[in-house]
Amino acid sequence: MKDKIIDGKYHSNQVLEDVARQVATIKSEGKRVPCLVVILVGEDPASQVYVRNKKNACDKVGVSSVEYKLPQETTQQELEDLIHKLNQDITVDGILVQMPLPQHIDAQYILDKIDYHKDVDGFHKYNVGALATNSLLVAPCTPHGVMYLLDSLGVNYAGKHAVIVGASNIVGRPMGLELLNRGATITICHSKTIDLASHTRRADILVVAVGRANIITGDMLQQGAIVIDVGINRLASGKLVGDVDFASCEPVASHITPVPGGVGPMTIAMLLQNTLTCYKLSI
Repeated sequence: MKDKIIDGKYHSNQVLEDVARQVATIKSEGKRVPCLVVILVGEDPASQVYVRNKKNACDKVGVSSVEYKLPQETTQQELEDLIHKLNQDITVDGILVQMPLPQHIDAQYILDKIDYHKDVDGFHKYNVGALATNSLLVAPCTPHGVMYLLDSLGVNYAGKHAVIVGASNIVGRPMGLELLNRGATITICHSKTIDLASHTRRADILVVAVGRANIITGDMLQQGAIVIDVGINRLASGKLVGDVDFASCEPVASHITPVPGGVGPMTIAMLLQNTLTCYKLSI
C-alpha cells in the first residue's frame, strides 16, 4: 500500500526548504551566507557523482560551495595542510572530505584533523563522543536522516526494540546511539552475528546498512515492523536495489523505505542542515 512507503524525496525537500528559508533570512540581513567546502582526492566515479549532487543541493538552498579536486597522488601531509588552512578560514563553515580516500592516506587521521565545529559529516571523534554521551553537536548525516524519517511517523521509541544490521562507523554504530538516546532497546548485528534472522524477527524497528543486495527477506521480519533500508546496490542488470528485498518485505512491514528514493535523499539534506548548524556555531 502506498501509505506504507516512507518517501525520502518528500521529507528531504522539507528539510531543504527549511534550510533555504533560513539562508534567505541570513542573506536578507546582509550577513555572510554559510559556506561548505568539499575536498575530493582522486577520480573515483561514484565520488564525483556524490560531490556533484552535494554542490547541486548547496545551489538549491543558497549555501556557498567550494570544491577542491586533488590528484590521486596527493600526500597525507598535503591534505592535512589544506584542512589546516580551511580550519583557520573564518569564511568556511563546513569541511567535508569525500570518502573513500586513496589507500596511502589514513582516513580517520584526516577526519580528526577537521575542526569539529566544521565537521559537517559528524565523523570527528569529538562529535562521535558527543553523540555517545547524548550531548549532540553535529550528527552523522545518514543516521540523523533516518531519525527524521522515523520521527515523521510519530514513533514512540520507549520500549521499542530496534535492530541495526551493520556496524560501520558511518551508519551502524551512530544509528544505534541515535536510537538508544531516544529510549529504544538496541541490538547491533554484523558479519560475525550467528542466526541473523533470530534477531531481525524481534525488531520493531529494523535498520539495514551492510551493502549486500536483498540480504533481508520477508520471512526475517515480525509483522508490522518498520523497515529502513540504507543499502544501495547495483545489480548486473543495472537495477538499483537495497539491502532489503522490497517485494517480500513490503507486505509484512507497517512502513518501509524504497531504494532509490528512501534514505539516500535524506543524507544530503542533513548535510546541508549540518552546514547551517556549523555556521551558527561560528557566529
